[in-house]
Amino acid sequence: MTAPADLLIRAAAVHTLVPGEPPQRAIAVTDGRITALSAAPDGLDALVGPDTEVLDAPTGTVLPAFDDTHTHLILAGHSVHGVPVHRARDLAGFLALIRERAARTPAGEWILTTVNWQEVLLAEQRMPTTEELDGATADHPVLVRRGAYNMVLNSAALRLAGIDGSTESPDGGVIERDERGRLTGRLINRATELVERVLPRPTLAERIAGLRAASADYAATGIGTVRDCLVPVEDLDVLDAARAEGALAVRVRALVSGFAARTPEQVDALLDRMDDWRSGGRDDGQLRLWGVKFGIDGGFEAGALEEPYQGQPCYHGRLLWEPEELLTAVDRVVERGWRAGVHAWGDRGLRVLLDVFEQVLKRRPGLLPGTLVVEHGGLARPDQRARAIALGIPVTVQHPLLHDGALTQQRAWGEERTAALFPLREWLDEGAQLSAGSDFPVGPYGAMLSVWGMTTRGTTAGVVGPEHAIGRAEAIALHTVNAARLTGESTVRGSLRPGSSADLTLWPVDPLSCPTAALRELLPTRTVVNGRTVHRA
Repeated sequence: MTAPADLLIRAAAVHTLVPGEPPQRAIAVTDGRITALSAAPDGLDALVGPDTEVLDAPTGTVLPAFDDTHTHLILAGHSVHGVPVHRARDLAGFLALIRERAARTPAGEWILTTVNWQEVLLAEQRMPTTEELDGATADHPVLVRRGAYNMVLNSAALRLAGIDGSTESPDGGVIERDERGRLTGRLINRATELVERVLPRPTLAERIAGLRAASADYAATGIGTVRDCLVPVEDLDVLDAARAEGALAVRVRALVSGFAARTPEQVDALLDRMDDWRSGGRDDGQLRLWGVKFGIDGGFEAGALEEPYQGQPCYHGRLLWEPEELLTAVDRVVERGWRAGVHAWGDRGLRVLLDVFEQVLKRRPGLLPGTLVVEHGGLARPDQRARAIALGIPVTVQHPLLHDGALTQQRAWGEERTAALFPLREWLDEGAQLSAGSDFPVGPYGAMLSVWGMTTRGTTAGVVGPEHAIGRAEAIALHTVNAARLTGESTVRGSLRPGSSADLTLWPVDPLSCPTAALRELLPTRTVVNGRTVHRA
């Protein structure tokens, strides 16, 4: 006798994403697995038992839960408690939020902001200055953070970080100065490490609370798995503790940050810690250690280009590694059986990275497919796309990153090169292995927000590069079928078939056919991960 289902959904359509399979009308879940599908809405009614939850959604649509294949859950967890400056529309409002937080924070305690904002979206289209932050509060160190690699500090924070007019910029980082050589308070890339080492450490309970709230928010947009691409190795224990408390609403695939490992000895030490963590049996379906993350170049204002930046004839961005040193680091990673994802934003950065990957593949001819991954591959020329495809290198793409960053990128690169970012149509037509994400906090996360962006090329600067747009079914596949292939989980996730994990989403309308404008704000009424409801509207 077949056991009763734990959950039965009757819907207008169940898109399984199994090739050649038409939409179904009912789906049953038992013990965290999909147990049956039916083309008739009442076709699984025999599986209804006294404890079965039955969801009738006569206009609803079921899809697999989405993956965000390049995001930063750890940063989202930190940001939960920050001053919500992402809500500000001008610097007056931005500073007022900091002033308000200072009024209820004991003197001397740090004040940190949320990280998911862009200065070009403020009326003044610029960062606050140290002087302005001092005006908001002189009694607290203030850290204004935008994304992972940009900070502005007030005077108290600069003092605590040991930064003054004589402090030199570290390798791979910038301590910004104005035209008169004075500190502006802004730190970029590796210069941010000067602050990280003096920040107070939140308690484990605070970290878990942040991850609980942040992961629930991802799930509320239809995301069931995140590939966190910047996890400090010590934070693996924090993720594990959150998992043990049931605080993770989403599955996590962690890429440990390799940005601070600059020598072979440092890379080996990092890998030793990763091996120790995994040997404890903590690597499972909920929390899995994917590999190591490096970066070959900078982002919007430091991505390495073949041609100079707009209005800066002598500036081509920054390579953060010497190619031979990166080759050694990546080779040591794969030699130990791990995978490597490397950030490449500009076309010069991508060219150098593909050179490195090609050398690794020559050294390791039996390397498993998907061991080496290009993260972003933003400005990808035709010959570079052809090389990546020929080498079998997967690429993760993030339209939400372009959505929020288009104005910033246009200032640095001009409109033509900005419009050429993420040539998804060409990548797919040429046979690339693509999967999609957000790069939060630089871009906003959200399943259908990303689908809307990839199909319309809409950004804060208007529509850019419409010729690179793809179809809805293709965009959904980048977050589901293709994403599961990237993580090596195609047999258990990414599509809806009997025996696979019950990772699914229920939508109030069909994302494949609803009006285009509706996609942007579309949210699921239910998100289920491993058979457990992690979000309900």
